[in-house]
Amino acid sequence: MKELLSDNELVNLIKSVFSLKPSDKRLGILVDIPRSNSNDNPEWKNRRELARQWAGALQRNLDKLSMDAVTLLAYPDVGSNNADLPEWAAIAPASQMIDKAEELDSLQKIPFNSIFSQYQLFLAPTEFSTTAPLKNAAKHFSIRAATMPGFSSEMLPALRIDYHEVNRRCQLLKELIDPAHGAFVTFLVDSHYPYNMFFDLRFRTAHLSSGRFPEPGVAGNLPSGETYIVPYEGECAVPSQTSGLLPVQIDNSLVVYTIQTNRAISVCGEGPAVETEEVHLKRVPAYGNMAELGFGVLADFGLSPINEILLDEKLGFHVAFGRSDHFGGQVAPGHFPSPSDVIHLDRIYIPSTQPRIAIKNLFFHYADKQVKEIIRNGQYLIF
Repeated sequence: MKELLSDNELVNLIKSVFSLKPSDKRLGILVDIPRSNSNDNPEWKNRRELARQWAGALQRNLDKLSMDAVTLLAYPDVGSNNADLPEWAAIAPASQMIDKAEELDSLQKIPFNSIFSQYQLFLAPTEFSTTAPLKNAAKHFSIRAATMPGFSSEMLPALRIDYHEVNRRCQLLKELIDPAHGAFVTFLVDSHYPYNMFFDLRFRTAHLSSGRFPEPGVAGNLPSGETYIVPYEGECAVPSQTSGLLPVQIDNSLVVYTIQTNRAISVCGEGPAVETEEVHLKRVPAYGNMAELGFGVLADFGLSPINEILLDEKLGFHVAFGRSDHFGGQVAPGHFPSPSDVIHLDRIYIPSTQPRIAIKNLFFHYADKQVKEIIRNGQYLIF
């Protein structure tokens, strides 16, 4: 596999992403290893090679980083996005490619609690997203982590854009979202059929994910460029007002979820995905939680979708199902039947991911009865 970034580019990336402090002495690069050969894939293998190469390059440049150690930390995969990490990771040599979880048995294992106590910074170019568990770990251990699930060479342009302007746009969105009591969205299906959703934003504040992690206690995606918020889930003694009909295109199927009190309670539509989603929702009710309203801003920077959620969700408006505790919500792994069922799944409303569905309008509603239009015909009106 061709090295994607030069040594100097990697060093500059670490300095830029983390704004290194004198106390930042140890960086861990997390990589998940397939438990089963049948679950492996070429992209995952390339990502493991990428992690190995990055670890080696940064180990050669510790003096430029003023750090004591960069360590490749490998662990058996957890089977789903945003599930909790296992109890331990193994110290893996940057000189050795590891393709099977059983190869970790001969390596030194360290409990994750010890890892989080010893390391200040993390990169996580993994197959299954570590965003949720690392966000939670950041709260307790004051670490900083850039999570990179599904990262590939196609994402490199997103590491080279003007993140000062990205941050400005994300900050502007936060200033508009925080005082809002709700967001009213009209989706247009097949250029003709409208579906309306209201998302309750009371009792919540928005989060910035602008690709920079200068202060301890923060974890998020890299590359990035979004502002997001968890809709109110009803924990403050008054029911959530999130309700309506939410259309989602899954492959060629049109799935329409009926939402009440921030939960999908039924499914209708057309195509084979309808039955699949109905079965999933009945078996895993927590999957139906409206876990995130996201506002990606990177489309205006000339970036195109690559069929990886890590980048694609940053290109425009998206809605996530499932786990929300890592964003300040209430739905946690314990609400799911098993660890493998834990999920935080984004549905992205851009033409390449859902060509049959467009955002006709999105308005923020405020307590003083003011209404502000944010998106019209899929385009932001505020930048």
